[in-house]
Amino acid sequence: MTESSEPTGAERMFGDFAPALVAFTDDVLFGQVWPRRELSPRDRSLVTVASLVTSGSAEQLGHHLGRARQNGVTEEELVEAITHLAFYAGWPRAMSAMAVAKRLFREDA
Repeated sequence: MTESSEPTGAERMFGDFAPALVAFTDDVLFGQVWPRRELSPRDRSLVTVASLVTSGSAEQLGHHLGRARQNGVTEEELVEAITHLAFYAGWPRAMSAMAVAKRLFREDA
């Protein structure tokens, strides 16, 4: 578990099942890569969302859409990014991503 008393998302998902993956996720990805100064958190979020849409990784997309909003990306910008990606990533992937975005954004409304 991390320094805080609350388990991370990775810990909740895979805690005792895949502890190495949890450690890499928490310590390396979110502990070392995300805080790097070369890109802002907002830019990292847009890059990550684009990567998840283009790879068809809808299961991970919900978390990162929420994180993108926390990092200053608006819902309108995220919808536009997904719409734009339809022409580069493919219509089915964009439609799947938009379904995730709609569920997330309408739940939070």
